[in-house]
Amino acid sequence: MIQRKTASAQPSVIARFPAAAKLFVLDTNVLMHDPTSLFRFQEHDLYVPMATLEELDNNKIGMSEVARNARQASRYLDEMITRWSGAIADGIALAVHGDKTASGRLFLQTEAINGELPARLASGKSDNQIIAVVKHLQELHPKRQVILVSKDINMRIKARALGLAAEDYFNDKALEDTDLLYTGARELPEDFWDSHGKEMESWQQGGHTFYRVRGPLCPKLLVNEFVYLEADRPFHAQVKEVSGRTAILMTLRDYASQRHNIWGINARNREQNFALNILMNPQVDFVTLLGQAGTGKTLLALAAGLLQTLEHKTYSEIIMTRVTVPVGEDIGFLPGTEEEKMNPWMGALEDNLDVLNKTDDEAGEWGRAATRDLIRSRIKVKSLNFMRGRTFIHKYLIIDEAQNLTPKQMKTLITRAGPGTKVVCLGNIAQIDTPYLTEGSSGLTYVVDRMKGWSHSGHVTLTRGERSRLADYAAEAL
Repeated sequence: MIQRKTASAQPSVIARFPAAAKLFVLDTNVLMHDPTSLFRFQEHDLYVPMATLEELDNNKIGMSEVARNARQASRYLDEMITRWSGAIADGIALAVHGDKTASGRLFLQTEAINGELPARLASGKSDNQIIAVVKHLQELHPKRQVILVSKDINMRIKARALGLAAEDYFNDKALEDTDLLYTGARELPEDFWDSHGKEMESWQQGGHTFYRVRGPLCPKLLVNEFVYLEADRPFHAQVKEVSGRTAILMTLRDYASQRHNIWGINARNREQNFALNILMNPQVDFVTLLGQAGTGKTLLALAAGLLQTLEHKTYSEIIMTRVTVPVGEDIGFLPGTEEEKMNPWMGALEDNLDVLNKTDDEAGEWGRAATRDLIRSRIKVKSLNFMRGRTFIHKYLIIDEAQNLTPKQMKTLITRAGPGTKVVCLGNIAQIDTPYLTEGSSGLTYVVDRMKGWSHSGHVTLTRGERSRLADYAAEAL
């Protein structure tokens, strides 16, 4: 066992506060992940070790999200210390920052701490110094629950191995269980018409049939949610309005029919038909499509974008962007302009354009080349790095691989939308490549949950793969 060389610790002021309130010791990665975590612990107290402050200082330089968060956390701490008139050792009331939901106190390490740790744990490592602080506080206040909060899995394992309480930081998650994530579609019960059709009204408008139904299911429905009933006569509709126990349902356009093909593309299943209905609706400004590889997310979004840009003239051009997170080792810097640098990341765009560019054989090679040039002139590939401060007017913006975005990055992108712009987010939350992001904390999960029910947004979860029998089998078996 080793002992750190420090002055003897005096009885802490923390002991004067109620033992019912927990004492959370914050690891640096929690503050760098979410600087507002300082105000997320309600009535409980927080303790920030000196090692955490040192790591914040070491990570504050740069333009990355982590560096910005480190600087913001330091600002919060500075503001609270500046506003506090009492002694820092007595604890700083978290409410001094203005957030009344945080009624606990913030304690900064103001004394040297003796912490005994196993000899194999290097005393110079910041993680071990923080664990030593937690151990010391637990021994000093045996009647109080002292908990280490860290995003570092290995650090939590080490703490628990030493008999200390450790937790992950969960407050950043939009949902605890992604199985509860809004799918955008709901199967109606078999007795739906019996229980909801007694006082039903129906009418025709704009090529669609509308139904006003009343019943116990109506309050649970969301605006722009798709409903279906697979019986002898299948019924597919979209919720247009909900008011108490009354809802208005609108029948869909059948994009599986050749008469309603989108740039030569037809819906191959129910969910793809739902997706095309929402993508082709000019009243819907924000669309999210979730699904595994091969479900047709990019193809449907591009086909709808090309038709509305080149033929309907609803939008002036298509802008496509994505997070540049490599699957394997990074290949280093790439030469060329912004668009040339992004091209290697846009393999999905190239593959889908090949499919969409298949005109009839009568057009010949010259016709196909002319169409390809026309398409490419209306599609712009942009990097996420240069999105701040921009405003897109009458654009069709596709954000690919959106599961790798944080909620803050997602907000930055969506707020770029100006008048007449449609934003389409595509992604698979089961395929996250960014560290510290999970299915529950992904920006894509966040916007799906927050935007549901808004009259100008729509969401569809695609479940069936339509790429090939090989891809479908591999997705299930591997």
